[in-house]
Amino acid sequence: MSRSIWEELAHWPEERLDALLDQLGHAGRATLLHDWSVHARPEQLAPDGDWRIWLMLAGRGYGKTRAGAEWVRSIAERDGGARIALVGATLHDARSVMVEGESGLLGIAPRWDRPIWHPALKRLIWKSGAQAMLYGAAEPESLRGPQFTHAWADELAKWSYAEAAWDNLMLGLRLGAQPRVLASTTPRPVPLIRRLVEQAGVVVSRGRTRDNRLHLAQGFLAAMEQDYGGTMLGRQELDGELIDEPEGALWTRALIEQARVRREALWNDGDSPFARVVVAVDPPASSGGDACGIVVAGLGLDGIGYVIEDASAAGLSPEGWAARVVAASARHGADRVVAEANMGGDMVESVLRAAEAGLPVRLVHASRGKSARAEPVAALYERGRVKHIGAFPALEDQLCGMMIGGGYEGPGRSPDRADALVWALSALMLEKSAGYGIRSL
Repeated sequence: MSRSIWEELAHWPEERLDALLDQLGHAGRATLLHDWSVHARPEQLAPDGDWRIWLMLAGRGYGKTRAGAEWVRSIAERDGGARIALVGATLHDARSVMVEGESGLLGIAPRWDRPIWHPALKRLIWKSGAQAMLYGAAEPESLRGPQFTHAWADELAKWSYAEAAWDNLMLGLRLGAQPRVLASTTPRPVPLIRRLVEQAGVVVSRGRTRDNRLHLAQGFLAAMEQDYGGTMLGRQELDGELIDEPEGALWTRALIEQARVRREALWNDGDSPFARVVVAVDPPASSGGDACGIVVAGLGLDGIGYVIEDASAAGLSPEGWAARVVAASARHGADRVVAEANMGGDMVESVLRAAEAGLPVRLVHASRGKSARAEPVAALYERGRVKHIGAFPALEDQLCGMMIGGGYEGPGRSPDRADALVWALSALMLEKSAGYGIRSL
């Protein structure tokens, strides 16, 4: 495996390293600490050649953020005319990760060339004159109009309106002699990532979490390998593999992408667009097991079912997940809680009522398998009768792992989030269907 110069220095005898540092002096040592070509692994450096798009697909903890920030810094320090777009999944992500994060632009900047940060203007300015502006992919229209010489697009696979945001970004990449964009992301087989991987002229670099092992917390890799090694989730999140959708899945990425709508399109006049809102709960067998699936969905005045929020969480006590249900209900004005009762109906009902939700609690029993329950809901998607307000990556990964005829090939041991979605949409749109297998207690 190739190593950075810094990793090579780590193997030098202490006396030899001390002698080198003495020769460098204070200024030299400071320069060395901020010289990315010294610290970086070769795969983290910009590729050679005439390219327009650099797609970095790598596992979590690989060093994607540091590589992106250092790439932007190198451009800004040498080109005073650079106008750089920093695009995160949301504006909050762009600010908290790309700018203010530990490996963000402010964190990696040397003290003698630290950019001036104007949070209110969403702008960074270097002493060279270069500027970087922040954008959120959740607002793709904000990228319509501005022009750039370069762009850093972070966590592309998380973007809510990926195609629209990416296309607007690329249309604005028209300044300078050689406009370029770095897209760094943990891979998921969403349509935009598939499109870029197959697109001519895109330089793709790949990496695994373990490639950055010298800079990760002790024991982290061993714990991750023990918990996720060999699993589909581990291959995607740790090894950075772009895993194809399983053949015969009830949902596909393309189907879900077609169902995506923007929140602004529904709340354009301020009034609620929903006739009913429910919070569905798929309780875990124990607090140390699977996540508690909590999904909020609404029946629109237009007759469409809308997935509003995925509030699922793992590792919570019954009181803990009940509190999340109550909070989700309050946020969205829910009129009912629907909870699967197969894992202890009386306990589920008593916990929810003890949380003082002040809402009717309806317990439902699963009289058919997960796939049989999910198939009518998947059919609603195919008929265009369900929409997702934004993106729900973890939930959508589970949906795409549910198989026709039974079985589950998605991340995690159980499709807890997907189960909750099925209960929510069934309660809103399928309760009157004969023989579906839902009954109140």
